[in-house]
Amino acid sequence: MRAIELPQSRSELVYQAIVDEICEGRLPAGDRLVQEQLAMRLGVSRQPVQQAMARLEADGLAEKTGRRGLCVATLDLDRMRQHYDLRAVLDGLAAASAARIAAKNPDRAVIFRAEGDACLALADRAATEGSIRARIHADETFHKTIYGFSGNPLIERSAEPHWLYLRRAMSDVLRHAGYSVTIGEEHAAILDAVCAGNEEEASGRAIGHVQRACELLVSAFGDKSA
Repeated sequence: MRAIELPQSRSELVYQAIVDEICEGRLPAGDRLVQEQLAMRLGVSRQPVQQAMARLEADGLAEKTGRRGLCVATLDLDRMRQHYDLRAVLDGLAAASAARIAAKNPDRAVIFRAEGDACLALADRAATEGSIRARIHADETFHKTIYGFSGNPLIERSAEPHWLYLRRAMSDVLRHAGYSVTIGEEHAAILDAVCAGNEEEASGRAIGHVQRACELLVSAFGDKSA
């Protein structure tokens, strides 16, 4: 029997399609989001597009323009910092929790090391490839792997809205301004502290990494806007 496609699942697909276009620059800041045009292009009715646009506005990816319309939101430095502030807390908690598990269970530490090394290798390949999308994906994969190590599924769920905004910010800055940042060493240091079972060091390195990433993005975005 074929599963019935629920309205909310179609809305989710529309939402993800529009988010991808925003993050990849196909819908740049200031572009109007016209329901009829999006519905026609995506091959859906207006209802799931309307629902998706409401979510885009709530997530800070779209903003009001005119009386009733929406457009792709411009990047806001203050909002970017706020997302990074919250991510720093979540990443620090995840790294400390993962280190605690590794300290109590050496077998888990071995698994953490293998999976973490795979993430580092993915990042190396992305850096060689030079694709913005691949680099962002590799960075996100590493951090979400640490979330998974923590044993607390609420961490990744809580972090997702922040990743959504920051994924777009990272993509926009890299695409227009460009900067060279070596993150592999910091990721490796976080992984080392986690696998060694050192909660304090793991948390500190994770928080410091997020804070430095924020400073670099804000600086690059400022150069882009100048």
